[in-house]
Amino acid sequence: MLRIRRFEERCVELYSATKIRGFVHLYIGEEAVAVGVNEALTPEDAVVATYREHGHALARGITAEAVMAEMYGRTTGCSGGRGGSMHLFDASRRFYGGNAIVAGGLPLAAGLALADRMRDLNRVTCCFFGDGAFAEGEFHETANLAALWKLPLLFVCENNLYAMGTALERHQAQTDLAMRATSYGMVAWSVDGMDVEAVEQAARRAVEGMRTGTGPHFLELRTYRFRAHSMYDPDRYRDKAEVERWKSRDPITLLMDRMRESGAPVDKDVARIERRMTAEIDHAVEAADQAPQEPVETLLRHVTSAATEAVT
Repeated sequence: MLRIRRFEERCVELYSATKIRGFVHLYIGEEAVAVGVNEALTPEDAVVATYREHGHALARGITAEAVMAEMYGRTTGCSGGRGGSMHLFDASRRFYGGNAIVAGGLPLAAGLALADRMRDLNRVTCCFFGDGAFAEGEFHETANLAALWKLPLLFVCENNLYAMGTALERHQAQTDLAMRATSYGMVAWSVDGMDVEAVEQAARRAVEGMRTGTGPHFLELRTYRFRAHSMYDPDRYRDKAEVERWKSRDPITLLMDRMRESGAPVDKDVARIERRMTAEIDHAVEAADQAPQEPVETLLRHVTSAATEAVT
């Protein structure tokens, strides 16, 4: 969680310095979701993320260097500099990308889960999406097929209460999203998304159930983004007192307090981790600064497929 937090705080600085361009959606405040869920997955499982996916990528094990280079649009980035902040990708880690389309990752996740099921592979596909995606047809179509075909698909709804600038109660008549998910015949729970241990326990329980063939599971993780929707967002739709209330439940602070209560040497551990994270992110920024941009002559590569001989 500290890696994600410090990485994104540095991204804010770099964006202000125009080192990073384009859209950037920060995950600050939601770190417990990505970390807790990924802890319950294996390297063989698949992950599909949203456009707010820096935390998902880092928790999945993509290096800060590869993510930062992608933020810079450099060829050493995890997507070769082609994707930027919203389209991180690493097939070697079965991380099948962020997606700039709200709910766009859900049908892809269903396809991955179906492929694994058809090949008799005991793997799970995890798809992250926001509460705004619940209003999209892709969610309902995917939920229906996943339940109908009993796909090993973990729906992870990061309910941060706002679809861009629209509050949940202004776009959903029924705000209990887990209860609505049960209408598709899948197991669903609401979980405190600010408590990383609660997230991990719920995700592990869901994943273990799916590995036994019980079909898809749905987790509504109630969380909150401390920053605006994106770097372009003036954030005038939220009451400042509301933001401060949620900040008092910072997932990193909550875990540290719990560890202190158990007698763990938290402050020494955190100081050591902070030093390591600072060095890691400093290196990532330095490497991104020095990494090459893609030559103009190769910009059409991967735009269309290469010509192939006709099959007779």
